[in-house]
Amino acid sequence: MISIDPEQNEERDNYKLLVGSIIPRPIAFVTTQSASGVVNGAPFSYFNIVSSNPPMVSLAIQRPASGMKDTARNIYGNGEFVVHIVDRDNVTNINETAASLPPSESEVEMVGLTQVPSSIVSVPGIVESKIRMECRLVESVALGGDGPGSDLFIGKIVQFHIDEAIYEKGRIDPKGLDAVSRLAGTNYAAIGEIFSMERPK
Repeated sequence: MISIDPEQNEERDNYKLLVGSIIPRPIAFVTTQSASGVVNGAPFSYFNIVSSNPPMVSLAIQRPASGMKDTARNIYGNGEFVVHIVDRDNVTNINETAASLPPSESEVEMVGLTQVPSSIVSVPGIVESKIRMECRLVESVALGGDGPGSDLFIGKIVQFHIDEAIYEKGRIDPKGLDAVSRLAGTNYAAIGEIFSMERPK
């Protein structure tokens, strides 16, 4: 067993250990809107459930050396965002939205994703997702240290939108959703074997 002190590592070394160990990670494609009306879209794998009562999700956005990412800036600006689950059908286009664009340009428009108005929040979603969740910001924490750090957001889901083909009696068909998850480097994972196990009482 190798023991490593993260304090003795460079940030990039710790990043490699984290993304190689904590797998698979669900991917959120997040749309936000700038003050000037530009719809930004970007994928994030530092994402998960926080609570079901009320329904909340977390999103951590790493800060590059150049400063805050557009998604984080927009969430701080208007407190709204839409989370989409990335699946096999949309992952190729969504991967393209990870390209670095100036804040005045929309990744959603660049890759030809179809915008759809949200029911409650002002930020639009995209049609090419089987599940999208309209969110309002509940809590934000700027995390730092000596490096650029990150911004942690907790959003309350105020509306779910689910493709009826994968929804039945309150449950979502995992095979139908066909979500993909993030590994390390250029690697992703699809839904493979599914097995069941009873939890102890």
